[in-house]
Amino acid sequence: MVNYLQLSVFITTIVISTSTFLLSKGLVERYAKDRKMYSYMFWGAGIWLFGFTTLLEAMFAINIYSTLLADMYLFLVILLVELLALGSIQLVKNAGYRKAYYAFATAVSLIALFYIATANQPYLIVNYVVAAPLAINVALWSSVATFAASIVIVAVALKGYLYGHSRKLLSIIAGVIVVAVFGTLYIAALPEFLYFAEFAGMVLLWIGFR
Repeated sequence: MVNYLQLSVFITTIVISTSTFLLSKGLVERYAKDRKMYSYMFWGAGIWLFGFTTLLEAMFAINIYSTLLADMYLFLVILLVELLALGSIQLVKNAGYRKAYYAFATAVSLIALFYIATANQPYLIVNYVVAAPLAINVALWSSVATFAASIVIVAVALKGYLYGHSRKLLSIIAGVIVVAVFGTLYIAALPEFLYFAEFAGMVLLWIGFR
């Protein structure tokens, strides 16, 4: 008997993953044309990683799951947000601020990786969606990393908008808000909506970055 909920989540994640890989391609190509534009390198890598983590979610939806895959998924989610922030911090002229965020992101990532590797994680999948509560230290350091990265992305975009009034920068801010808000929600009646909402946020970010 076909499980339509499982099938819908699987198809949704495959479509989103494929679309995200295509979105990242344009940013990487822009970096290839101008090697000094490090922002495009980091943004492209971050959006590509979003596509890869969504591919892992597709695997989880069809019961391809292991502790190693789950740990990889949790760390890559942190890493992709930090890569997007690293892209934004390249636009900050003050080298001291850039170096400070490099050090902070590296330290927090290593701490989060340690707890992800050593924590007794619960099974992460609920109704074919990554939705189970995390081990407390993993949740704490993941939140620290993603919150700080979100602040960097929004702050740089807001400063740029105040100086240049570019609507593309408002798209970045909206994208972060959508990812942050819907990334914390789980809608049991329609779990694939969670992934669509996150993808919508990523598209908004891509519009602002390109």
